Amino acid sequence: MAENLEKAVSIQGYRGCFHEQAANIFWGKDTEMICCDNFREVVSIAGNKKKSTGGVMAIENSIAGSILPNYNLLKKSNLKIIGEVFLSIKQNLMVLPGTKLEDIKEVRSHPMALLQCADYLDKHNWKLVESEDTALSAQKISQNKLKTAAAIASEIAAEIYDMEIIAPEINTMKRNYTRFLMLQRADMVKEIEDANKASIYFYTDHSKGSLAKVLTKIAESGSNLSKLQSFPIPGSNWEYSFHADLEFENIEDFHHALSAITPISKNLKVYGIYKKGKTY
Repeated sequence: MAENLEKAVSIQGYRGCFHEQAANIFWGKDTEMICCDNFREVVSIAGNKKKSTGGVMAIENSIAGSILPNYNLLKKSNLKIIGEVFLSIKQNLMVLPGTKLEDIKEVRSHPMALLQCADYLDKHNWKLVESEDTALSAQKISQNKLKTAAAIASEIAAEIYDMEIIAPEINTMKRNYTRFLMLQRADMVKEIEDANKASIYFYTDHSKGSLAKVLTKIAESGSNLSKLQSFPIPGSNWEYSFHADLEFENIEDFHHALSAITPISKNLKVYGIYKKGKTY
Protein backbone atom coordinates (compact mmCIF):
# COMPACT_ATOMS: atom_id res chain seq x y z
CA MET A 1 0.00 0.00 0.00
CA ALA A 2 1.35 3.42 -0.94
CA GLU A 3 1.87 5.85 1.92
CA ASN A 4 0.75 8.91 -0.03
CA LEU A 5 -1.96 8.15 -2.58
CA GLU A 6 -1.83 11.71 -3.93
CA LYS A 7 1.71 11.08 -5.18
CA ALA A 8 1.88 7.34 -5.87
CA VAL A 9 1.95 5.84 -9.36
CA SER A 10 2.41 2.32 -10.67
CA ILE A 11 5.31 1.59 -13.02
CA GLN A 12 6.60 -1.52 -14.78
CA GLY A 13 10.02 -2.53 -13.50
CA TYR A 14 12.21 -1.86 -10.51
CA ARG A 15 13.52 1.33 -8.90
CA GLY A 16 15.84 3.02 -11.37
CA CYS A 17 14.10 1.78 -14.50
CA PHE A 18 13.17 4.02 -17.44
CA HIS A 19 9.53 4.00 -16.34
CA GLU A 20 10.59 5.69 -13.11
CA GLN A 21 12.57 8.27 -15.07
CA ALA A 22 9.48 9.09 -17.16
CA ALA A 23 7.31 9.20 -14.04
CA ASN A 24 9.67 11.66 -12.35
CA ILE A 25 9.52 13.96 -15.36
CA PHE A 26 5.72 14.08 -15.45
CA TRP A 27 4.60 13.54 -11.85
CA GLY A 28 7.62 14.99 -10.00
CA LYS A 29 10.63 13.51 -8.22
CA ASP A 30 8.76 13.31 -4.90
CA THR A 31 6.36 10.75 -6.39
CA GLU A 32 6.22 7.34 -4.75
CA MET A 33 6.84 4.50 -7.22
CA ILE A 34 4.78 1.31 -7.01
CA CYS A 35 6.94 -1.20 -8.86
CA CYS A 36 5.11 -3.88 -10.84
CA ASP A 37 6.32 -7.06 -12.52
CA ASN A 38 4.20 -6.58 -15.64
CA PHE A 39 1.97 -4.09 -17.45
CA ARG A 40 -1.24 -5.86 -16.44
CA GLU A 41 -0.37 -5.16 -12.82
CA VAL A 42 0.48 -1.54 -13.69
CA VAL A 43 -2.99 -1.01 -15.14
CA SER A 44 -4.72 -2.85 -12.28
CA ILE A 45 -3.05 -0.76 -9.57
CA ALA A 46 -3.41 2.50 -11.53
CA GLY A 47 -7.15 1.81 -11.72
CA ASN A 48 -7.51 1.15 -7.97
CA LYS A 49 -8.23 4.31 -5.97
CA LYS A 50 -7.11 2.59 -2.76
CA LYS A 51 -3.64 1.84 -4.14
CA SER A 52 -2.51 4.72 -6.36
CA THR A 53 -3.26 7.99 -8.09
CA GLY A 54 -2.32 6.72 -11.56
CA GLY A 55 0.23 4.86 -13.60
CA VAL A 56 2.90 5.05 -16.29
CA MET A 57 2.95 2.67 -19.25
CA ALA A 58 5.28 2.45 -22.25
CA ILE A 59 3.30 2.27 -25.48
CA GLU A 60 5.84 2.43 -28.31
CA ASN A 61 9.53 2.63 -29.13
CA SER A 62 11.14 4.38 -32.08
CA ILE A 63 13.08 1.22 -32.98
CA ALA A 64 10.97 -1.72 -31.78
CA GLY A 65 7.59 -0.16 -32.67
CA SER A 66 4.26 -0.37 -30.85
CA ILE A 67 3.75 -2.48 -27.74
CA LEU A 68 0.52 -4.02 -28.99
CA PRO A 69 -0.66 -5.82 -25.81
CA ASN A 70 -0.64 -2.50 -23.95
CA TYR A 71 -3.23 -1.03 -26.30
CA ASN A 72 -5.53 -3.88 -25.35
CA LEU A 73 -4.90 -3.30 -21.64
CA LEU A 74 -5.77 0.37 -22.10
CA LYS A 75 -8.96 -0.51 -23.96
CA LYS A 76 -10.19 -2.81 -21.18
CA SER A 77 -9.32 -0.42 -18.35
CA ASN A 78 -11.11 2.53 -16.75
CA LEU A 79 -8.04 4.68 -17.30
CA LYS A 80 -7.60 7.83 -19.33
CA ILE A 81 -4.47 9.30 -20.89
CA ILE A 82 -3.61 12.62 -19.22
CA GLY A 83 -0.18 13.13 -20.74
CA GLU A 84 2.84 11.57 -22.42
CA VAL A 85 6.63 11.67 -22.21
CA PHE A 86 9.08 10.84 -25.00
CA LEU A 87 12.23 9.60 -23.30
CA SER A 88 15.62 9.17 -24.94
CA ILE A 89 16.80 5.69 -23.94
CA LYS A 90 20.45 5.86 -22.96
CA GLN A 91 22.05 2.61 -21.85
CA ASN A 92 25.06 2.88 -19.56
CA LEU A 93 27.65 0.34 -18.41
CA MET A 94 27.95 0.56 -14.62
CA VAL A 95 30.01 -1.17 -11.95
CA LEU A 96 30.77 -1.01 -8.26
CA PRO A 97 32.97 2.01 -7.46
CA GLY A 98 36.60 1.07 -7.99
CA THR A 99 35.96 -1.66 -10.54
CA LYS A 100 37.92 -1.13 -13.76
CA LEU A 101 37.02 -2.10 -17.30
CA GLU A 102 39.64 -4.87 -17.29
CA ASP A 103 38.12 -6.34 -14.10
CA ILE A 104 34.76 -7.07 -15.77
CA LYS A 105 34.01 -10.71 -16.53
CA GLU A 106 30.24 -10.59 -17.09
CA VAL A 107 27.58 -8.04 -18.03
CA ARG A 108 24.00 -8.32 -16.81
CA SER A 109 20.87 -6.67 -18.20
CA HIS A 110 17.52 -7.15 -19.88
CA PRO A 111 17.81 -9.01 -23.23
CA MET A 112 16.60 -5.93 -25.13
CA ALA A 113 19.23 -3.73 -23.51
CA LEU A 114 21.97 -6.24 -24.32
CA LEU A 115 20.76 -6.29 -27.92
CA GLN A 116 20.68 -2.49 -28.08
CA CYS A 117 24.34 -2.42 -27.02
CA ALA A 118 25.54 -5.31 -29.20
CA ASP A 119 28.15 -3.33 -31.14
CA TYR A 120 29.88 -2.20 -27.96
CA LEU A 121 29.64 -5.59 -26.25
CA ASP A 122 31.05 -7.39 -29.28
CA LYS A 123 34.33 -5.57 -28.71
CA HIS A 124 34.82 -7.34 -25.38
CA ASN A 125 35.03 -10.98 -24.37
CA TRP A 126 32.46 -10.74 -21.57
CA LYS A 127 29.85 -13.27 -20.53
CA LEU A 128 26.39 -11.81 -21.16
CA VAL A 129 23.76 -12.64 -18.54
CA GLU A 130 20.10 -11.91 -19.30
CA SER A 131 17.84 -10.64 -16.50
CA GLU A 132 14.24 -9.52 -16.22
CA ASP A 133 15.02 -5.84 -15.77
CA THR A 134 17.89 -3.41 -16.37
CA ALA A 135 17.61 -1.72 -12.97
CA LEU A 136 17.28 -5.07 -11.19
CA SER A 137 20.65 -6.07 -12.64
CA ALA A 138 22.26 -3.01 -11.07
CA GLN A 139 20.48 -3.65 -7.77
CA LYS A 140 21.71 -7.22 -7.48
CA ILE A 141 25.31 -6.33 -8.34
CA SER A 142 25.24 -3.58 -5.72
CA GLN A 143 23.61 -5.70 -3.02
CA ASN A 144 25.87 -8.69 -3.57
CA LYS A 145 29.05 -6.62 -4.05
CA LEU A 146 29.90 -8.35 -7.33
CA LYS A 147 33.24 -6.74 -8.21
CA THR A 148 33.69 -8.51 -11.56
CA ALA A 149 30.16 -7.90 -12.87
CA ALA A 150 28.71 -4.90 -14.70
CA ALA A 151 25.14 -3.88 -15.45
CA ILE A 152 23.59 -2.01 -18.33
CA ALA A 153 20.96 0.38 -17.05
CA SER A 154 19.89 4.03 -16.73
CA GLU A 155 21.65 6.92 -15.01
CA ILE A 156 19.00 6.96 -12.31
CA ALA A 157 19.73 3.28 -11.54
CA ALA A 158 23.40 4.15 -11.02
CA GLU A 159 22.40 6.89 -8.56
CA ILE A 160 19.97 4.71 -6.61
CA TYR A 161 22.29 1.72 -6.25
CA ASP A 162 25.54 3.65 -5.82
CA MET A 163 27.05 2.33 -9.03
CA GLU A 164 29.70 4.04 -11.13
CA ILE A 165 29.05 4.58 -14.84
CA ILE A 166 32.24 3.37 -16.48
CA ALA A 167 31.01 3.72 -20.08
CA PRO A 168 28.05 6.06 -20.81
CA GLU A 169 25.59 5.75 -23.70
CA ILE A 170 26.86 2.48 -25.14
CA ASN A 171 23.64 1.79 -27.09
CA THR A 172 24.31 1.37 -30.82
CA MET A 173 21.39 3.49 -32.01
CA LYS A 174 21.68 6.91 -30.38
CA ARG A 175 18.25 8.03 -31.56
CA ASN A 176 16.26 5.56 -29.49
CA TYR A 177 13.08 6.93 -27.89
CA THR A 178 10.24 5.38 -25.93
CA ARG A 179 6.83 6.97 -25.59
CA PHE A 180 5.28 6.64 -22.14
CA LEU A 181 1.60 7.27 -21.42
CA MET A 182 0.55 8.89 -18.15
CA LEU A 183 -2.67 7.27 -16.98
CA GLN A 184 -5.30 8.15 -14.41
CA ARG A 185 -8.75 6.90 -13.45
CA ALA A 186 -11.58 8.49 -15.41
CA ASP A 187 -13.24 9.91 -12.27
CA MET A 188 -10.05 11.82 -11.38
CA VAL A 189 -9.37 13.40 -14.77
CA LYS A 190 -9.76 17.15 -15.03
CA GLU A 191 -9.93 19.19 -18.21
CA ILE A 192 -6.43 20.05 -19.36
CA GLU A 193 -5.93 23.64 -20.39
CA ASP A 194 -4.43 24.15 -23.84
CA ALA A 195 -4.75 20.45 -24.71
CA ASN A 196 -3.60 19.83 -28.28
CA LYS A 197 -3.61 16.05 -28.64
CA ALA A 198 -6.10 13.23 -28.18
CA SER A 199 -6.21 9.46 -28.47
CA ILE A 200 -9.34 7.68 -29.67
CA TYR A 201 -10.56 4.17 -30.42
CA PHE A 202 -13.08 3.12 -33.07
CA TYR A 203 -13.79 0.45 -35.62
CA THR A 204 -15.29 0.32 -39.08
CA ASP A 205 -17.10 -2.34 -41.06
CA HIS A 206 -15.61 -4.19 -44.02
CA SER A 207 -17.33 -2.06 -46.65
CA LYS A 208 -15.19 -0.49 -49.35
CA GLY A 209 -13.54 2.78 -48.33
CA SER A 210 -14.97 2.82 -44.79
CA LEU A 211 -11.65 3.67 -43.14
CA ALA A 212 -10.78 6.19 -45.84
CA LYS A 213 -14.01 8.03 -45.12
CA VAL A 214 -13.13 8.33 -41.43
CA LEU A 215 -9.62 9.56 -42.16
CA THR A 216 -10.93 12.10 -44.65
CA LYS A 217 -13.32 13.52 -42.06
CA ILE A 218 -10.48 13.83 -39.55
CA ALA A 219 -8.34 15.70 -42.06
CA GLU A 220 -11.21 18.01 -43.03
CA SER A 221 -11.77 18.88 -39.36
CA GLY A 222 -8.34 20.49 -39.10
CA SER A 223 -6.84 17.73 -36.95
CA ASN A 224 -3.62 15.99 -37.90
CA LEU A 225 -3.51 12.21 -37.66
CA SER A 226 -0.13 11.48 -36.01
CA LYS A 227 -0.62 7.75 -35.43
CA LEU A 228 -2.96 5.02 -36.62
CA GLN A 229 -2.70 1.49 -35.21
CA SER A 230 -4.95 -1.31 -36.42
CA PHE A 231 -6.09 -4.46 -34.59
CA PRO A 232 -8.13 -7.39 -35.95
CA ILE A 233 -11.39 -7.82 -34.04
CA PRO A 234 -11.48 -11.36 -32.60
CA GLY A 235 -14.29 -13.47 -34.03
CA SER A 236 -15.13 -11.00 -36.79
CA ASN A 237 -15.05 -11.47 -40.54
CA TRP A 238 -11.95 -9.37 -41.29
CA GLU A 239 -13.08 -6.33 -39.34
CA TYR A 240 -10.55 -4.08 -37.66
CA SER A 241 -10.48 -1.70 -34.75
CA PHE A 242 -8.20 1.32 -34.70
CA HIS A 243 -6.30 3.44 -32.22
CA ALA A 244 -5.69 6.95 -33.53
CA ASP A 245 -3.72 9.89 -32.15
CA LEU A 246 -4.89 13.30 -33.32
CA GLU A 247 -3.10 16.62 -32.93
CA PHE A 248 -4.88 19.96 -33.23
CA GLU A 249 -4.44 23.67 -32.56
CA ASN A 250 -7.68 24.12 -30.65
CA ILE A 251 -10.13 21.79 -28.94
CA GLU A 252 -12.96 22.81 -31.26
CA ASP A 253 -11.17 21.14 -34.16
CA PHE A 254 -11.08 17.88 -32.22
CA HIS A 255 -14.75 18.05 -31.25
CA HIS A 256 -15.54 18.76 -34.89
CA ALA A 257 -13.62 15.62 -35.86
CA LEU A 258 -15.54 13.54 -33.32
CA SER A 259 -18.88 14.80 -34.58
CA ALA A 260 -17.89 14.05 -38.16
CA ILE A 261 -16.70 10.48 -37.62
CA THR A 262 -19.34 9.32 -35.12
CA PRO A 263 -21.96 8.51 -37.81
CA ILE A 264 -19.47 6.51 -39.91
CA SER A 265 -17.65 4.55 -37.18
CA LYS A 266 -18.59 2.19 -34.37
CA ASN A 267 -17.78 1.99 -30.66
CA LEU A 268 -16.03 5.35 -30.67
CA LYS A 269 -14.16 5.95 -27.42
CA VAL A 270 -11.94 8.82 -26.31
CA TYR A 271 -8.92 7.55 -24.37
CA GLY A 272 -7.78 11.01 -23.39
CA ILE A 273 -7.38 14.68 -24.33
CA TYR A 274 -3.99 16.02 -23.26
CA LYS A 275 -0.93 18.04 -24.16
CA LYS A 276 1.50 16.70 -26.74
CA GLY A 277 4.56 15.37 -24.92
CA LYS A 278 8.08 16.74 -25.04
CA THR A 279 11.23 14.75 -25.67
CA TYR A 280 13.69 14.34 -22.81
